Amino acid sequence: MDVDAIINRVWPGREARVEILGGGITNHNIKVTLDEGAFVLRIAGKDTELLGIDRSVEHEASLAAAAVGVGPEVVAFVEPEGCLVTRFIEGTLVPVERMREPASIRRVAQALRAVHAGPPLPGRFISFRVVEDYRTTAFAHGVDVPPAYAWARQVARRIERARGAFPERPCHNDLLNANFIDDGCRIRIVDWEYAGMGDVFFDLANFSINHDLDRDGRQELLAAYFGSVRAADARALELMRFMSDFREAMWGVVQAGVSEIDFDFAAYAEEHFERLQAIAAEPAFVAALG
Repeated sequence: MDVDAIINRVWPGREARVEILGGGITNHNIKVTLDEGAFVLRIAGKDTELLGIDRSVEHEASLAAAAVGVGPEVVAFVEPEGCLVTRFIEGTLVPVERMREPASIRRVAQALRAVHAGPPLPGRFISFRVVEDYRTTAFAHGVDVPPAYAWARQVARRIERARGAFPERPCHNDLLNANFIDDGCRIRIVDWEYAGMGDVFFDLANFSINHDLDRDGRQELLAAYFGSVRAADARALELMRFMSDFREAMWGVVQAGVSEIDFDFAAYAEEHFERLQAIAAEPAFVAALG
């Protein structure tokens, strides 16, 4: 994709300073600086629709996140390419170890509550279906699915039965540390490409496992989000930690077969399959699954 051409369409005839931003393993993020400020141009990687990404849903989710004061301001949506332009957030990436501190956990919980109470989104993200869709996509593209998938899918079916029906809320679903920015006043969240109506406990579990929260940290997260720690909520969080890593593992499987980005997705998938097996052996998970 011609980056200069996209920039010229958004800011015709304007002189811009361009800087490649790091951190992404799905897309290309570019900082564009003009006289009136700095912006981020997000260019989708090849075949990202195979990962369940709908750029129009990402756009709507980004608008919703901005409206509740969590996401960056949306400046433009370039079609048909599906490129998103947002205002650059001046702030810092919070180190993972600081994100585990109670004060940071409370700030994250506040941001997530705002997102989850926001307007409905046009797409859905149900982790139990996502892992199945990734398996179908992998097979369709000649990608070998690790044998651990069959075992993990059986566990996932038990988790789905244990979770039962749940209210679907707007969720981010990709709460990696790189997607949080501290602007000095609040925690902001970027990169809404996997957003959709889903299970708030997937978001909570996704944040907890991506930041390696221990049992006390997970209790702090639940207390900050719900106001107290209820047994049913603690059980749901333990179960969905497994689904977070299952999704991540299968995402890596698909990416290993379709992505052109220079990254070892096979190793990434293997790492997450190993981690979800470790989760399944934890006493708290075994007790939650019953």
